[in-house]
Amino acid sequence: MFKLLKRLNKREYAMIAISTIFIAIQVWLELKIPDYMTQITTALGTSGSTTTDILDPGLKMLALSILSMCSAIIVGYFAAHVAAGFSARIRGKVFNQVMDYSTEDINQFSIPSLLTRSTNDITQIQTFIAMGMQVIIKAPITAVWAITKIANKGWQWTLATGIAVALLVIALTIILSLVQPKFKMVQKLTDKLNQTTRENLSGLRVVHAFNAEQFQNQKFDKANHELTGANLFANRVLALMNPVMTLISNGLTLAVYAIGAVLIENAAMGAGRLTLFSNMIVFSSYAMQVILAFLLLSIIFVILPRVTVSAGRINQVLSVKPNINYPDKTQQTPTSMGTVEFRDVSFKFKDAEASAIAHLSFKAEPGQTVAFIGSTGSGKSTVLNLLSHQYDITSGQILVDGVDIRDYSESDLNNRLGYIPQKAVLFSGTIRSNINFGKTNQTSPMSDQQIIDALKTAQAWEFVSSNEKKLDAPVAQHGDNFSGGQKQRLAIARAIARNPEVLMFDDSFSALDYATDRRLRDALKQNRRRTTKLIVAQRISTIMDADEIVVLDKGKVVGQGTHQQLLKNNDVYQEIAYSQLSKEELA
Repeated sequence: MFKLLKRLNKREYAMIAISTIFIAIQVWLELKIPDYMTQITTALGTSGSTTTDILDPGLKMLALSILSMCSAIIVGYFAAHVAAGFSARIRGKVFNQVMDYSTEDINQFSIPSLLTRSTNDITQIQTFIAMGMQVIIKAPITAVWAITKIANKGWQWTLATGIAVALLVIALTIILSLVQPKFKMVQKLTDKLNQTTRENLSGLRVVHAFNAEQFQNQKFDKANHELTGANLFANRVLALMNPVMTLISNGLTLAVYAIGAVLIENAAMGAGRLTLFSNMIVFSSYAMQVILAFLLLSIIFVILPRVTVSAGRINQVLSVKPNINYPDKTQQTPTSMGTVEFRDVSFKFKDAEASAIAHLSFKAEPGQTVAFIGSTGSGKSTVLNLLSHQYDITSGQILVDGVDIRDYSESDLNNRLGYIPQKAVLFSGTIRSNINFGKTNQTSPMSDQQIIDALKTAQAWEFVSSNEKKLDAPVAQHGDNFSGGQKQRLAIARAIARNPEVLMFDDSFSALDYATDRRLRDALKQNRRRTTKLIVAQRISTIMDADEIVVLDKGKVVGQGTHQQLLKNNDVYQEIAYSQLSKEELA
C-alpha cells in the first residue's frame, strides 16, 4: 500500500498538508466545545445565574460547531481532489504499462484480471484515500488531544477509558486477522467470475448452438457461489464490528456515570459536588471523542484489507518490466527496403520443454511472397510474432532491411511491418477511422483516395460503396455489424493503407471465399509489387503461387521450395495438398 502511495506528486502532498492543518483546527474546535459545556453546567448549578450566563457559552458552542463544519467541508474538498487525481493518474499508468507489454507479458495476467485491476482495484484505492485523509489523520489527533484533556480529570475515569481503548484494539485486531485472507481470496475469485462471464458473453452464439446453457450456468454458479461464500464470511465478521464498538462505547458511558455517581456521593456538599458533576459531563464528552476516533478508524479498517490486496495487485502490474526492450532510436541505418531474413532462428516459450521454432532460415526479397504452412501447432504464427518482436528469440538473428530487429525502435519497426491477424480486430468508429488508424510514416492523414485504393485492393470497396455513408459508415464495437469476411477485408485494407515494406498475413484469408481470395492476391501482386509478403495459411490454394514455401512440422523446417518442388519431393506438403485439392487442381 505504501509503495503505491509513494506515487503521490508534490501537489497532492501539499493538499494533504493543508488538509492536516484544517483537520487540526477542526479537532481543536470540537474539543473546545466541552469547555463551554462546563460553563453552562456551572451556571446551572450556581444560584443567581442569568440567562445570559447560559446563552453566551451556548452561542459560542454553536459558532465553534459551524466553524468545525466549514473545516470539514474544506478537508472533504481536498480529499476528493487528491483521491480522484491520484486514481486517474494510476489508472493511466496501469493502462500505459499494459500498452507496453508484449504478448509474453500479457500472458502473465488474464485479460479479465487486468480489467479488474484497472477498474475495481483502483476504485478501492480512491475510496480509501478519500476517506483516509479525513479519518486516518483526524482519528489519532482527536484521540491524543482528547486524552491530554481528560488526563487530570480523575484517574478512575482515565482507567475506564484505557480499558475501553484496549478492548477496542483487541477486537479490531481479531476481526482484521480473520478477514484479511478472505479479501485476498475475494479478489482472485472476482477475476475468475469476470473471466467466466466474459468467456460466456463472447461465446454466446456457440453456447446457444450447442444447447450448453445449463453447462455454462453451472460453471457460472460455481464461480458465483465461491465468491459469495468468501464475501459472506468477510462481511459477517465485519458485521460484528459495529455491535462491538457500540457495546464498548455504551459500556464506557455507563462506567463514566457510575464512577461519577460514586465520586459525587462520597464528595462533600457544595462546590465539590458541582465540580465533580461538571468534570463528569466534560469527561464523558472527551471520552466519547476518544471512542469516536477509534470508531472512525474502524471504518478504515473495514476497507483496509480489501484495499491492501488491491494495492498489491496494482503494484504487481506496475512492477512488471516489459520483456521486450526497444532502443529509443534505431541503432543502424537500414541498407535495403522490404528485405526480411531469418538466420538460424530458434525460439522456445518460457517453461516449455521443446522449441516452438528450431533453426529456421529464409530470406524474402522486396516484392517476393514467402508462405508458411503446416499442421496446427507447427509454429507458423510464431514466425510472424518473432518478426514483429512480440517475443525475443532464443538464438539466431532476424533482420529487416539488413538491421537486427532488436536494434530498431518500436515505432520504426512497426512502420515497416503491416500485420493482419487471423481474427480481424476492428475498433468502434467509422470505416475511415479504422483504415486511417495509428501512426505511419506519413505526415498527414490519408486522403479519401488512398483509403479507397486500399479498400479496392483488399476487395472491400464493393460492400463499402454500397453503404450510403461509404467511408463514414459506422463500425460497431469489434466490428459486429460486419460479416467475418468483411471484417477480414477491412483489416487487410488497414494494413495496406499504411504502405508498409512488409505485409504479414496470419492466416488472414481463412474467412474469404476462394474467388475473393484469388482476386485479393492478384490485386496485391499488381498494386503492391515492391511489398514483401509473408503468408501463414492452412489452404494450399492461398500459397500455391508463392515464390517460396516453408513447410513446418513441430517447429522444424521439413521442406522449403516452390509449390511444384515441394509437391514432387516433400511428403508433409503432399499430404496437406492432396487432402485439400485434386491432382488436377494442384497441377
